[in-house]
Amino acid sequence: MSASVTAADAAACSSRSFEVQLLAGRVDACAEQVDAVQAKLAQLQLMDWQSPAGLAYRSSLRVQAVALCRAREGVLAASLAVRRHSVHVAESALPAAGGY
Repeated sequence: MSASVTAADAAACSSRSFEVQLLAGRVDACAEQVDAVQAKLAQLQLMDWQSPAGLAYRSSLRVQAVALCRAREGVLAASLAVRRHSVHVAESALPAAGGY
């Protein structure tokens, strides 16, 4: 068995790696959307809520903002994992060192 990589193999891996990088970009876009929602929640929280219902609503917004922050961290972690995977996809066409 040959451990050499053909140009077609390398091109296919490069293409798959690029596709995985595009996926990471889409995941980053999701994080940006979460940022936009967080900004809108912050605007709502800054409103002058006087009534008990309004104050309860502000409190609820605060809870949702914290949950969104955690979700954003998860989305960013997923993006990083996808980017790392794209590197592994690109490297998968390389022969193993000392291969037989």
